Formats: sequence, C-alpha cells, structure tokens
Amino acid sequence: MKTLTHFPYKHVLVLGLAKSGEAAARLLHQSGVQVRINDQKPFTENPKAQSLQELGMEVITGGHPPSVLDDIEYVVKNPGIPYSNPIVDEALKRRIPVVTEVELAYMLHEGNLVGITGSNGKTTTTTLVYEMLKASQSPAALAGNIGNVSCEVAQDTTNEETMVLELSSFQLLGTETFRPHVGIFLNLYEAHLDYHGTMDDYGQAKAKLFANQSEQDYLIYNQDQEDVVNLIQHASSVLVPFSKQERLIEEGIWIDDSHLYYKDRSIIPLQNIKLAGQHNLENIMASVGAALLSGGTISGIRQVLQTFTGVKHRMQFVKEVNKRRFYNDSKATNILATKNALEAFSSPTILLAGGLDRGNDLEDLTPYLKHVKAMVLFGETATKFEQLAKDNGIDTHIMVDNVKQAAEEAYHLSAPGDVILLSPACASWDQYRTFEERGDMFMDAVHTLK
Repeated sequence: MKTLTHFPYKHVLVLGLAKSGEAAARLLHQSGVQVRINDQKPFTENPKAQSLQELGMEVITGGHPPSVLDDIEYVVKNPGIPYSNPIVDEALKRRIPVVTEVELAYMLHEGNLVGITGSNGKTTTTTLVYEMLKASQSPAALAGNIGNVSCEVAQDTTNEETMVLELSSFQLLGTETFRPHVGIFLNLYEAHLDYHGTMDDYGQAKAKLFANQSEQDYLIYNQDQEDVVNLIQHASSVLVPFSKQERLIEEGIWIDDSHLYYKDRSIIPLQNIKLAGQHNLENIMASVGAALLSGGTISGIRQVLQTFTGVKHRMQFVKEVNKRRFYNDSKATNILATKNALEAFSSPTILLAGGLDRGNDLEDLTPYLKHVKAMVLFGETATKFEQLAKDNGIDTHIMVDNVKQAAEEAYHLSAPGDVILLSPACASWDQYRTFEERGDMFMDAVHTLK
C-alpha cells in the first residue's frame, strides 16, 4: 500500500470526516504526518473519530473552535463543507492551503489519470470509460464522486493502471496541482449555487479540471454548449470536441443519423448502442474519446456499448409490476436530469419528485410534463411541485412523507402501461444521507408491491 513519500507538510487538519475525511486521515497518518481531526458530530456518537483516536490521531469533535488551526500547515476538508465555513475562511486568510482528498490521490497515483466532470452525466460517463478500458484488457481503477474515495483507491493502484475519476465541482475547487492526462468536461448547467454563489464561480470550479494541463494532455469537451466552449478557451491541453450537431472529421467525436465516429472512423452503428436516451449520446461520445486516448480498443468499446444499460440510480429499470414499469432515477438531483428522464418516455408517466429546496425555479420542467398524468411529492419542495402540477393541469397530485410511500401511492394511481418514475430534481439531504439511500428505499418498496 502506497504512502505520500514527498509530502512537504508536517501538521495537517482533516476537517469533516465521512468517508473521504476518514480515508484522508488514515493515509496521512500512515505517511508519517501529524494529523488533527475536527468533526461536528459529538465524540460519543462518532465511531470514525473514536477509531482514529485509537490510532494516535488528535481528535476534536462536537464543534469547530478556532484553535483547531493552531500550528496547522495544510487543511484537507470534506468537499461538502462550504468555503464560508469559519475554519475554512480563517485558514485561507492565514494562507494555509485548503484542499480535498482528490489532491492527495493525485500525489499518490503516478499512472494515467482520466478526470470527468460536468453538471450531469458524470457517473454514466465515468462508468463507461472504466468498463471500456476493462473490456480492452487495459488495467483501470474507478474512484471519486462515484462512491470510491480517490486517495484510498490510489493507495492500491499501480503505475500501469488508469485511474478513472468522477469529479464534482466541490472536489475540484479543493485542488492545487491536480492534473489529469485526459479530462472530460461534459456540460455546465445551473446547479449548486447555494454552495458556489454564482454561475461564474461554479464554472471556474469546474475549470480546475484542466487548469494544470499542458500540451501533452487532452481535454474532451462539449462543443455544443457555449458556456463550456467559453471556459475552455484558455486550456493548454490538446482540445478534443464532441458534438451531436457538427461533423468533427478532423478533430473530435460526432454522430450522424446512423453512426458514431471518432474523427473519420466509424466506431459503432447507433442502433447497436444499448444505453437509452438522447442525452446519453453525449456521455457515450465523451467516453469513447477518453477510452481511445487511454489505451482502449475499438473492439472493447463496442463490446461495452452493445451491452451497457446504465448505472444504479440513474434511469435504472427496477421492475415491472402488473404491466407498470418502475424506474429509479434518484441520482437526478437537479432539474436538467429530470428533464432528460421525462424526455426518455412517451407512455403515461407518474412522476415522483421532491427533496432539498435550493431555491430553484421548477418552471423549466413545464415543456417536459406532457406525458405526466400524476405526481407524488415529498420533501422540502413538495409544495413547489404541487403548484407546478396545478399550473400544468395535472389534477392528480399527492404529498407523502417519503419515497416508500411515494412508490405505494404511485402504484395505486397507475394503470397498465404506465411508467412510474422516481426522478426527484432535487438533492436528497433534507430527508436522506445520500441519493443512493433514497433510491434504495424506493427500490425496496417496489419489490414489495403485489
């Protein structure tokens, strides 16, 4: 297991535990660094903090006193902790570097690295690249925002392996030297403004994906989106565009009515691609480019595209019950993702939606509600969705306490041939720890229906 061999800091604060904080603390401790841990949860209710203290690390829990920064040279923070946090703000005022554990992963892994970001499609694209490399017999490791802590995975990788990382804006904002050999910038839509404040700041966080790239690296980007094109103008890497609208025969990945191409080479007929949804074509194009630039083969790429149907919690077919089809799209934590989900169906649909209220306007969903016959709503935004239903003439709308009840009520409202779609358009944190927990509850409820 690898450790940080040339780490220049002797005393590090790990701010916030959860999975990433615990992994970072263990790595730093194993690397001979003096580690101080600060976590909001009280010590008696904090088994992670108890375990780390037993290893000899200093642990401060139950609050964030300013003294946690005494003698500290470097801060590794949980990505979800905002920069308005008093400890983070004070650290920056003192010119103490504040990073996320992705930066530590980059320090550890010396092989090829593919970094994938965007407002939507990250998980699907990351999984596709990883599966394409595996099918090509090219060693690969999967990590990042997809659920596997990057610095933990990096400890076990070899230099022959390609690390494929899903990267959120929260993670990227906390990087300094991070530099993927191949970067993918999928798209940029309004999201996480409660964290970043403005779209410009959100875009700049995403742009850290390629901030340190050189002419020896590659940046695959969405040429069809003006905001992305504007942001990549100053990239130093080799630019590889993908487009559903233009024929990029000289420089990129593109489609026509029948095939997907890499430059002038046909990769696969569109009719042979198993993954449904027009929006997924962008994810597929980007993944094809990254796989080819990272040692993937045409045969391996084709094998995956002919069999891959999607990832858990993203437009996941759960079950058919008495001719009703249930889909779990719990990973739809913003409006664009739910638009894409609704657009994929033409059957009468019962939409299950709601969650954390970030102040977003739901009216953008209006053009996509034409097949929605009923809504079952939950969470902080339930009343907003109820108004959306009323404004669009959807007379059947019910508010429930959780997604288990939502699945049951939707079934009672449905008829044979209907689609019952969990696509919340909101983050889960008002009721659930993660979107995975929300999706699992929904699927458990579906499997108990008779």
